[in-house]
Amino acid sequence: MAQLDQSGEAPVLEVRGITKRFPGVLANDNINFRLQRGEVLAFLGENGAGKSTLMNILYGLYHPDEGEVLLNGKPLKFSGPNEAIRAGIGMVHQHFMLVPTLTVTENIILGNEIAKGGGRLDLKTASKNISELSARYGLALDPNVLVGDLTVGMQQRVEIVKAFYRNANILILDEPTSVLTPQEADDLANIIRNFTAQGKSVIFISHKLREVLQIADRVVVLRGGKVVGSVDDLSKATEASLASLMVGREVVLQVNKGPSHPGEEVLVVHDVKALDDRGVAILQGASLSVRTGEILGVAGVEGNGQIELVEVLTHLRHATGGSATLNGMDLLHSSTRKITEAGVGYIPQDRQRFAMVLSFGVDYNMVLSSYYREPFSNGLTINEKKVDEYALELVKRFDVRTPTVQTPSGSLSGGNQQKCVVGREFSRKNKLMIAVQPTRGLDVGSIEFIHNGLVEQRDAGVAVLLVSSELDEVMSLSDRIAVMYKGRVVAIVEADKVTREELGLLMAGAGTTAGAV
Repeated sequence: MAQLDQSGEAPVLEVRGITKRFPGVLANDNINFRLQRGEVLAFLGENGAGKSTLMNILYGLYHPDEGEVLLNGKPLKFSGPNEAIRAGIGMVHQHFMLVPTLTVTENIILGNEIAKGGGRLDLKTASKNISELSARYGLALDPNVLVGDLTVGMQQRVEIVKAFYRNANILILDEPTSVLTPQEADDLANIIRNFTAQGKSVIFISHKLREVLQIADRVVVLRGGKVVGSVDDLSKATEASLASLMVGREVVLQVNKGPSHPGEEVLVVHDVKALDDRGVAILQGASLSVRTGEILGVAGVEGNGQIELVEVLTHLRHATGGSATLNGMDLLHSSTRKITEAGVGYIPQDRQRFAMVLSFGVDYNMVLSSYYREPFSNGLTINEKKVDEYALELVKRFDVRTPTVQTPSGSLSGGNQQKCVVGREFSRKNKLMIAVQPTRGLDVGSIEFIHNGLVEQRDAGVAVLLVSSELDEVMSLSDRIAVMYKGRVVAIVEADKVTREELGLLMAGAGTTAGAV
């Protein structure tokens, strides 16, 4: 771990009495903290605790209503992110700030372009610099690829390289590993260590307590917009103690579920093939089945076809071969609405792009898949009273932190947006639940709630297909695990008969296990 600055000089960053209000919400309430040179300071808190708001203030996106921020002992006020960047503060946001139609290079240099004579962009030099920088930190990127063609994990790498490219001395990481595989998260930990070894500092926001204990030097805990505690010696902390401090109650970190009682096959996928966005074969004959009353987890290194398989099953991607049926109904040639009406619940990996309309209120997002049916509609007009009553019920049941149900969903924290999606999908009469990264970006209390919800779906006879990059999540929730490699299901194993190491080998395209079924 990096050593704290003992020289007695001013901290590299100091926050004094920061308060920020939004209509109906006190997001930050008299917050104070210090960041030392060469330190990793972690912030913990439930979804909506005010962490992202505070970071956006430091980055110049928001202006505080009260309080001040000092950089190297000098008060500062940023009129926008450009001034924060010039001052040496970089930020990697939970939701990416990238332009999908531009290349990796164009995204990274945007606002900081290199020009040749005559004012022309020098993309060749910029691409070379980006290749060298990404290689130095182990974040291999092709600088010439369109960002829109990259996986979510690779887009995260672009954000990180962008901050390094702009010579950040303080790096704010808002849920940086929520879209990374375990291997990529380990690589990021090494990158952070290299970064702080140069005397630079990191503010690290994460709900993954194991990572906080691994990476951070100190922890500050927010609850309800206030600092409610801190831990200066993490050698004495545990995941359980941090979770209790963060949520204000004891949290069960292990999934509590009984044995499954699987019945008939609900989803049958046979030899499905599909192309990726570049026209290259990504699914090369994937086959699996999910039965009533079981959770089938899908494990695999990102980019091996897991997401594309889900897109085929939900009619978001065209299959070039094979078959997929839901209780005998052809999924590959059915519309998305027909698939939904047949009883398929869907929690996608990217809630903002595929699960919500951010300009709509929480109420209308809660009925996106049923707004045209009774009791929400008579076929001609929407019954707003019924919509609001239903939304209020789900907001209460799933603990969505929102001022009102009419509040635009885009103004909620990422975790509360996810709880909106999960609440909507769990409340439907499902035959098959497809959950992709269902706990991404959520705090430990919300993760516990959603894990229990998935188990309840299983125990109610729903077939559950779980796709997650969190290997611990797959292993603890699943009854069986399908391992995908290069577009195929290379093994299906019993979750209680396979080790993490055996799964890792299968995910890498090697290894055998006695747990295969």
